[in-house]
Amino acid sequence: MQFSENTYQNDRHKTFYLSAGKENDKKIYFIHGWPELSISWRNQLGFFSDLGFHAIAPDMRGYGQSSVYSKHSDYAQQEIVKDMIDLHEHLGGGEAIWVGHDWGSPVVWNIASNHDEFVDKIISLCVPFRMQDSMISSIDRNLYPEDDFPYGQWEYQFYYRENFAEAQKQLEANTYNTVKCLFRSGSKDTLDKHAQTAFVRKNNGWFKDGVAPNIPLDENVLSEKELEIYSKYLSDNGFFGPGSWYMNTELNSEYFKKAPLKKLDKPILFIHAKYDRVCDTCHTSLADPMRENCSNLKEAIIDSGHWMAQEKPDEVNSIIKEWLKV
Repeated sequence: MQFSENTYQNDRHKTFYLSAGKENDKKIYFIHGWPELSISWRNQLGFFSDLGFHAIAPDMRGYGQSSVYSKHSDYAQQEIVKDMIDLHEHLGGGEAIWVGHDWGSPVVWNIASNHDEFVDKIISLCVPFRMQDSMISSIDRNLYPEDDFPYGQWEYQFYYRENFAEAQKQLEANTYNTVKCLFRSGSKDTLDKHAQTAFVRKNNGWFKDGVAPNIPLDENVLSEKELEIYSKYLSDNGFFGPGSWYMNTELNSEYFKKAPLKKLDKPILFIHAKYDRVCDTCHTSLADPMRENCSNLKEAIIDSGHWMAQEKPDEVNSIIKEWLKV
């Protein structure tokens, strides 16, 4: 693996991050989502440093070797964005390229809305700009009838708000198996089937028996070594921090309302995962608010599930490289 381990700490937060490339080169940040780590970008760091970038992938707050906090509000977007801006200024500041996936995407979208001076380009995998505007209206009601699935594939997010402690308990009961259950590759055969996330409220948790079943590792996404790393840190830190990212809807909404930019003009690349059954931007209207509010938008599609940077790294890297014209 072509990267080094680093830590930046100030009075408010400690950020562990992986990096590759020369510090004076153009910065490209890779921001992971739930429930991942900086190693989620293991296939991107060396690739983009070889292209002449200083590639940086942090453990986000609540994860890995970065600071862990005890209140839900500690995981609001305003705090998380501040972490990244502090790190970026420590590394020299200036305009950078910001790449986000899953919950990492709202982070880079909020950086673009609040800190335009630090943005050259934005790249998002799976989660579009202003997704909250269309989350409920974009639900496929043929697949998720409102009487049975009022929140469609987003049922799990509402379960956190209703019974956070139980959700946390089940995910922590066996982190090794939890990771195996969550990190699965995509398939066209699943497009007409319900997402597992749609049953979390019905089942009173992520897993029917209260603990993740022991299923085979999907080596299309993770190796055994990576599984062990994910499992170790999710076991050490627990799921309070990762889950708390879902618990700040009101705070995050207020933060966006105060943002200087509600529409984005910087160059943006959005990569759709064709077989993502939760953040389904290919077969629903979920991405429409992004299209309406991003004036310089390029879109691409990869035949993968949600974890595209790990499942289809060569395709992700190729699309980004071509768009960056490097």
